[in-house]
Amino acid sequence: MIVRSIPALLLLSGVPLVAQAQIAVSTSSATRTYTNDVGFSYTFPADWEVVDMTSSLPGAQQQAQQQAASDQEKRGIGCTQVGLSARYGTPASTVVAVVLPFACLGSEMTEKDLPGIGSGALEGVRQNFDLGDPVDGSYSLASHSMWIERVAGTLKEHPEVQYAVEVVCSILKKGAVCWMAIAADQAALVGFEHGVIVLDNGPPSMLVPADAFANKPS
Repeated sequence: MIVRSIPALLLLSGVPLVAQAQIAVSTSSATRTYTNDVGFSYTFPADWEVVDMTSSLPGAQQQAQQQAASDQEKRGIGCTQVGLSARYGTPASTVVAVVLPFACLGSEMTEKDLPGIGSGALEGVRQNFDLGDPVDGSYSLASHSMWIERVAGTLKEHPEVQYAVEVVCSILKKGAVCWMAIAADQAALVGFEHGVIVLDNGPPSMLVPADAFANKPS
């Protein structure tokens, strides 16, 4: 299924937690802003190191396509883009934004696809993490439906470090997008959730509001 292509690449690009060459984003004294042509921007703390996934993305795509269940899913994986990758602190926390443009895909998705887009994400994380039970929810930002899932985990090679793994997905006019955080501490998780997003030229909003888990997707 195509809806699994975003989580598959998102996880392959976000793990392991390694530094790569920096790429440019708009920067102010306190924040950085990443803007994507599919129709969103994401503003995050300036002390997060932005890293370039260009060299590792082809390998991640090839690995994900080998696990694809159909030609349709392979096409979705080939169209998927790692728009943003950033890391912070020691032990490292990471944030990744992954985009699937509808123009490349040749078809569109709807909010009904959100659980499918997000639910496959934890399977890839399990390659490197021991995970607890996930909690999911749904909320709206202006006219956009958002799907979120969070789970506690530990790196298999370093079980002494506790992580929070969180995925947020939405459907835009020109494509689907998922943000993912692998946060080693509360400060990193708050930095991810309090990042300001603008969707399809709408009003700015925090990525994850305080009541994000109040409503569970049907």
